[in-house]
Amino acid sequence: DFLFFWGAVFLVTTTLVAFLKKENQELIPAKEETKGITDTYKLLFSIIKMPAVLTFCLLILTSKVGFSAADAVTGLKLVEEGVPKEHLALLAVPMVPLQIILPLIISKYTAGPQPLNTFYKAMPYRLLLGLEFAFLVWWAPKVKHEGGFPVYYYAVVVLSYALHQITLYSMFVAIMAFNAKVSDPLIGGTYMTLLNTVSNLGSNWPSTVALWLVDPLTVKECAGAQGHTCATAAAAEV
Repeated sequence: DFLFFWGAVFLVTTTLVAFLKKENQELIPAKEETKGITDTYKLLFSIIKMPAVLTFCLLILTSKVGFSAADAVTGLKLVEEGVPKEHLALLAVPMVPLQIILPLIISKYTAGPQPLNTFYKAMPYRLLLGLEFAFLVWWAPKVKHEGGFPVYYYAVVVLSYALHQITLYSMFVAIMAFNAKVSDPLIGGTYMTLLNTVSNLGSNWPSTVALWLVDPLTVKECAGAQGHTCATAAAAEV
């Protein structure tokens, strides 16, 4: 019902925008070097061949490997340890105002000549929060009781997620500011799209690999079946 409602809202609002929004005909758009799809891809290829762009792409493709497991797996492991999904979903609510305010605050520090400094400074703290998330998963069964989890455990989880959001948005806003700064204004849209796509890919592929590695790297013990292993999915099923 939730997805159906918002899907309907999106369809209605975008349709209204398509029919009711009028472009300002007086403004003449800046001429871009590209004229079609073929020209755009030729231009993208010429951009990505530049040594500085290649180096930067390598940086953003590998920079998030260190916290991929913490980002992708923590919530799943907390659910596995007994934390209700509904409670985890509710904990995301206080993050919304933080997510709105953070870019406004961080943009003041990324507006200078070296926006990536904020990216570098936030990285070690985000790596340390990965250890904090591992501690939360380890701590969960220790504090669990018949009624669920104590309030102080949820308070620590909320605080940890809030600190994580600060580091996450510091890195995100810094990368966006840097991309905007180095993009050629004449082909700004094409340039920005390329760098942002690589940045998104740098976030997604480590998370995918981390999720894929969860099962083989998880140590399992068989209860009441001596001499048998539960290392694989098939063995656990048996």
